Amino acid sequence: MKDAIVIIPTYNEIENIEAIIRAVFSQEKVFHILVVDDNSPDLTSLKVKALQEEFKEQLFLLERKNKTGLGTAYIDGFKWCLDLSYEYIFEMDADFSHNPDDLIKLYNACAINGADVSIGSRYVNGVNVVNWPMSRVLLSYFASKYVRLITRMKVHDTTAGFVCYKRQVLEKIQLEKIKFVGYAFQIEMKFKAYLKQFKIVEVPVIFTDRTKGKSKMSGSIISEAIFGVVNMKLKSLFSK
Repeated sequence: MKDAIVIIPTYNEIENIEAIIRAVFSQEKVFHILVVDDNSPDLTSLKVKALQEEFKEQLFLLERKNKTGLGTAYIDGFKWCLDLSYEYIFEMDADFSHNPDDLIKLYNACAINGADVSIGSRYVNGVNVVNWPMSRVLLSYFASKYVRLITRMKVHDTTAGFVCYKRQVLEKIQLEKIKFVGYAFQIEMKFKAYLKQFKIVEVPVIFTDRTKGKSKMSGSIISEAIFGVVNMKLKSLFSK
């Protein structure tokens, strides 16, 4: 059984990818990395391949032909990691909005303290977000409140994308049935783990908005998250 791997989905992250890879590999604990690249026009994948020469046993690349959404990138990555028998599987962005120094906190929450899912949470202790405009802070904060109200999950940061899953969680929640592809994917993953009664804990982190590269957030992504949640909850009630 292999230990811990960090999945980093990329699309045009050439400005960030080398730095984030080196930051993860500089941690005292050994983490492996799987970059899932959606055929980035800026040739992010070529930079990863060059770095693989330096990190032969730790850095892996999964290349996809098309940009088909964050959710499908993670699901392809999850399946890859499960096939290779990793025990702790992480989600993390490439743009340093998630601090690699916090990886060990999420790992310890699962490996030592017994959580099945640990979430790097912006909202469990107030609002810990840096460099976001107030409009986006409020949208994200109240979206998480809304999701918590509808789903009844006791999770403050339901849209968080900095997460550690034990492999048993990913094996049980039927990845092929995950419907959302945008940021609502993060909500659905947590909700499916919640329905299976896995232990979910939130670890306080500080989220810092990217300084390089371009955000992938869009109106359609937000709409999916807001309007899809009710449908997701209703389906869970009728499937019992």
